[in-house]
Amino acid sequence: MNKNSIYQQRRNVLAKYIFDKTGGGIAVIATAPEVTRNRDSDFPYRHDSDFFYLTGFEEPGATLVMNIIPKGKSFDLQSHLFCRPKDLEREIWDGIRLGPEAAPEALGIEFAHSNEHLDQKLSELLADQTAVYVRLAESAEADRRLRHWMKQVRGQARSGVNAPGEFHDVDAFIHEMRLFKDAHEIEIMRRAAAISARAHIRAMQTCKPGMREYHLEAELLHEFRHSGAQSVAYNSIVAAGPNSCILHYRAGSTELRSGDLCLIDAGCELDGYASDITRTFPVNGKFTGPQRALYDITLAAQEAAIAATRPGNTFMEPHDAALKVLTQGLLDENLLKLSEVGSLDNAIETGAYRRFYMHRTSHWLGMDVHDVGSYRESTAEKEKPWRTLQSGMVITIEPGLYVRPADDVNEAFWNIGIRIEDDAVINNSGCELISRGVPVKPDEIEAIMKNG
Repeated sequence: MNKNSIYQQRRNVLAKYIFDKTGGGIAVIATAPEVTRNRDSDFPYRHDSDFFYLTGFEEPGATLVMNIIPKGKSFDLQSHLFCRPKDLEREIWDGIRLGPEAAPEALGIEFAHSNEHLDQKLSELLADQTAVYVRLAESAEADRRLRHWMKQVRGQARSGVNAPGEFHDVDAFIHEMRLFKDAHEIEIMRRAAAISARAHIRAMQTCKPGMREYHLEAELLHEFRHSGAQSVAYNSIVAAGPNSCILHYRAGSTELRSGDLCLIDAGCELDGYASDITRTFPVNGKFTGPQRALYDITLAAQEAAIAATRPGNTFMEPHDAALKVLTQGLLDENLLKLSEVGSLDNAIETGAYRRFYMHRTSHWLGMDVHDVGSYRESTAEKEKPWRTLQSGMVITIEPGLYVRPADDVNEAFWNIGIRIEDDAVINNSGCELISRGVPVKPDEIEAIMKNG
């Protein structure tokens, strides 16, 4: 399939939704702005995911405008891309620009214009439109620009021009589209997961007592870039010892000590798509008895969640399956005391487990690591039910246990933080784990580290 046709198909799907909803209209979706890091240095640029999903265009300073023109019972779609004009001097400093002249053929867009003409052209395109689809309340700057365009259109009223009277949030439908991945997207995500799996193996093989967390982070980054990934999907978590009990800990300078665990939650971004893998392993290559006990519980919880990750089940069923195993394990290890909680069901109902497991087991995964899409069904009910899993959705499966020092906790378990996370593509028969290029069984992890 022609790469451009993928983006054209997505624009057509969005256009049909707009036509069916309001009989036509105009949609305006801008990419992300550049962000200054300090002084005259910018953060590495990353496009807006919704914009890229509809265009495949990665340059900053761009806006997509879709004009859905009713034609009886059907419609015509005219897509306009506003992008940075060619500029020899700026291209010497910042890199080659595609430019509006080359954009239509390169991107499969009907029309392209310099972004310097956006305000003028928008006032023309908005004239006599019934409905406008934008990201409502996206930012103060976006709201300001929309007010400016509307003021220009309303200023033409005495010439017989009508301003749009309806405003709709375009995000909800784009995010519903993005929730279901096509074969092209899933293939990219498989490749991203494979790269990240190799990076985790590299970190395990490299790990030695006396190293620092940032040494392992460097190994991850090396494998990501060496394998062609453009960036990290999120800031890598490399957490040694007590830091493994901090959920969003950033890789720091803590020394990796023999007898401690190291938790790595890291994934690359490849061609706009994220991967997300977590593995926990012993710094010296050998799990202690208490570490192995909690690891086995967490792995069993993940296996229960994987078995519940299939079409027809709700988003929460994998979490509930993992939670039951984790809570029973906490009771078995006397981290939760049966005399105090009464029963397994009561420990779950009262949330007694939350001091050791305080997050959900899954989230959507895609262009963003915490990807878009509603977790609840779109119904008229006040208490909306959890979303039913369907083929083409991608989720993470990541149970964990985190034991901090406390007077009522056996000291042998102190500072043990364990999370095991894999990426699952839901298919007709259940789910495919695309991140198992890195082993998850404790014996296999120890073997990798021994033979590293």
